[in-house]
Amino acid sequence: MTQVKSFHLNEIISLSQKIKMNPLFWLVLGIGILTGYFKEVCMVFMIVFIHEMGHGIMATFFKWNVKKIELLPFGGVAEVEDGGNKPFKEEFLIVLAGPVQHIWMIALSYLLVTMDIWSYSIHETFVQHNVMILLFNLLPILPLDGGKLLQLFCCYKKPYREGLSLTRKISFLSLITFFIFIVTFYPFHLNVWIVILFLSINNYLEWKQKHFRFIRFLMTRMNVYQNSYPIKDLYLNDTMSLKEAMSSFERGVVHQCIISNQLNKKKVLLHERILLYEAFENNNWQMSLREFSGNHRLPPIQS
Repeated sequence: MTQVKSFHLNEIISLSQKIKMNPLFWLVLGIGILTGYFKEVCMVFMIVFIHEMGHGIMATFFKWNVKKIELLPFGGVAEVEDGGNKPFKEEFLIVLAGPVQHIWMIALSYLLVTMDIWSYSIHETFVQHNVMILLFNLLPILPLDGGKLLQLFCCYKKPYREGLSLTRKISFLSLITFFIFIVTFYPFHLNVWIVILFLSINNYLEWKQKHFRFIRFLMTRMNVYQNSYPIKDLYLNDTMSLKEAMSSFERGVVHQCIISNQLNKKKVLLHERILLYEAFENNNWQMSLREFSGNHRLPPIQS
């Protein structure tokens, strides 16, 4: 029992060493000090810290590699090493572990105020900050928790590349809507404009790195087969290139590719790993499935 507790304590200590402060956080902290809101900024810092530790601890529990936890004025970003092939359930729980922290923090605040441990004004401010950070983080904008939940939903039972594309579009439209809302109701809040700038940069980078994310997804699939993922039939036209075929790959499953020859109507069965190997080892991304299956002299499936 003692060894288990020691192990968990070491994990948490190691996790805390990966926490980084984003320059925007220091900027907002400085503004808070200059404008007399130092206590409120410290309160927000504590809330954000607990929120992100929720993500980090859950990720550590599932043995994910947490690269860093970056604290921001409105929340944070827990950066994990993930190529898009982790189990849906694990990622869902990791994303949800942040917002869930606000529930017990609000409940604790109610308990403390009823016990006269802190004042009602502190309680009111604490609850208000918790609710604001919670609701903001649930907006369907990347890289917020709401954006990550949106991405999980878009990639569920859909090709990964298509899911990412849909996520980027919804995230961008949500960001535009949020921008219009701020311009209409809070045009002079400097902190909010800093947040919008951060979100805009992240959405631009998400779009710019779309090809890299897809390639990383395919690369990590080479090691997926250690896990007990279900096998799914994937029907492909032999006129498609290897890259086009792999654009149909989904996360959470291993594909058994059934290639239909449009000339002789025969079908060829291939494991997805054969396609991945040809693309990465021989760099034949644009080779057609007809040429590929012909070169490998694979036995056809009897109709």
